[in-house]
Amino acid sequence: MSERLCTVLLYSDDAQVRDRMRLAVGTRPAPGITIEFVEASDYFGCVRLVDDYEIDLMLLDGEASPGGGIGIARQIKDDREDAPPTCVVIARAADRWLASYAQVDGVLMHPLDPVTTGTTVAELLRTHAAA
Repeated sequence: MSERLCTVLLYSDDAQVRDRMRLAVGTRPAPGITIEFVEASDYFGCVRLVDDYEIDLMLLDGEASPGGGIGIARQIKDDREDAPPTCVVIARAADRWLASYAQVDGVLMHPLDPVTTGTTVAELLRTHAAA
C-alpha cells in the first residue's frame, strides 16, 4: 500500500481547540494516510489557506466565534467549485441540520473521541480521493 500525504486545514478561533483537533486526528489516522496540518483562526485565514494549499480536508470548529465553522463551510462551498471536503465539530446534536444545510461531508461532536475522529477523517480522505 502506498503512503498518501494529506493536508488537513484546522480552523478554530481557539488555539487549544485546534490542538485538541490535531491530537484527535493524529498524524497517521489510518494505514497509508499521513497528515500534515495547516491552521487558521479566522475566515480570511481559511480562505487564504484553501487558495494557497491543496487542502484535502477542512476540519472546522462549529463553535468558533465570530465566524463559526458551519458558516465558513457553507461560504467556501458556495464560492468554490473545487471546495475541499469538510467536517465540522459541533457541541449540540441539534446543530446537525445546520451542518447538513452547509453541505458538509462529515460531523463530529465535542469533545472529540480520537478513535471516531481518526476513523471519520480517514474515511472522508479515502472517499474524496477516489472521487
